[in-house]
Amino acid sequence: MTRLLPLALLAGLALLPLGLDANPYLLNALITTGILTIGAMSLNLLLGFTGQLSLGHIAFFGIGAYVSALTSLGFEVELGFGIRVVHEPWPAALGFLLAVVAAGLCGWLIGRLSFRVRGAYFVIVTISFAEVVRLVALNWVELTQGPLALTGIPALTLGLPGLGSWTLRTKVQNYYLVLAVGTLCYLMIARLVGSRFGRAMRGLKENESLALSVGINATRTLTVAAVISAAMAGAAGSLYAHYLRIIDPDVFLFATTVTMVIMVVGGGKGTLMGPVVGGLVFGLLPVALRPVMAPEAQWIVFGLVLIAILFVMPRGLVPGLAGLLTPRRRGEAPTGSAIQPVEVRS
Repeated sequence: MTRLLPLALLAGLALLPLGLDANPYLLNALITTGILTIGAMSLNLLLGFTGQLSLGHIAFFGIGAYVSALTSLGFEVELGFGIRVVHEPWPAALGFLLAVVAAGLCGWLIGRLSFRVRGAYFVIVTISFAEVVRLVALNWVELTQGPLALTGIPALTLGLPGLGSWTLRTKVQNYYLVLAVGTLCYLMIARLVGSRFGRAMRGLKENESLALSVGINATRTLTVAAVISAAMAGAAGSLYAHYLRIIDPDVFLFATTVTMVIMVVGGGKGTLMGPVVGGLVFGLLPVALRPVMAPEAQWIVFGLVLIAILFVMPRGLVPGLAGLLTPRRRGEAPTGSAIQPVEVRS
């Protein structure tokens, strides 16, 4: 039954706008939740499958947003020593691709610098990197407009040879774009996790000494995972910029990373559906609470719900529900509660 969950959820999400009568408020909540869910899926690739906690993951999201916005807007900036860079606006779709590449390169840099030490050092490096990037966005006013924000970001335009192009201006169009990108990211992660590389990631998480003894290169494996994770976060940031059409340094807020971590842990880290279910639950919960209680009370209830879920289902919603739905013989441990052997191949 649990194997049908992704298809059932995808079908439900695809039909959801039809039942909302194009309600702009609810569609906006679904779009922003979907974008954050893509970010949570990218974070889960590190946190869930390699065990590396990135508390600066929002940096890659923000880099994707700014690179995509600046590529499509164009800019003129003085670098010093008489060097002046002038960039003419490029198509927004090209900005999306460059955002993915730029975020991936930053992920490679952080991985090369920090995965040799890992653990708490990796957490510190990622937090520091996110703060440095935020300060650059805040203070390099000539390029980013600083706190005044970049405005007038064009909507994404998609096109196929011989069929023309479409500019995604409406909320329904953006909803289906986010759903398509999220589905693609999910399929890529599923394929990656099921591959030999995915077994190497899980092997490093479960028993690094054993993984190293059979010839797995830990630094290379974790760095590649960081590149893919950062690239997906950059894609989410690009979608965010072209949907809102305005961005400022608040895109790097630490609270957004915390929200992604909650989505991953609450949904079930190390599972494919965990960030998706966690993203929908914890992304839409504030929207559901908004009409019935004050903002201060909303966050109290939000925290209590998270604590209750983790108390009842310590591994998160998806493993917990899977254990309840999967029939088991008497005396057999609940699904997901026991440590499963990990096959590691050289």
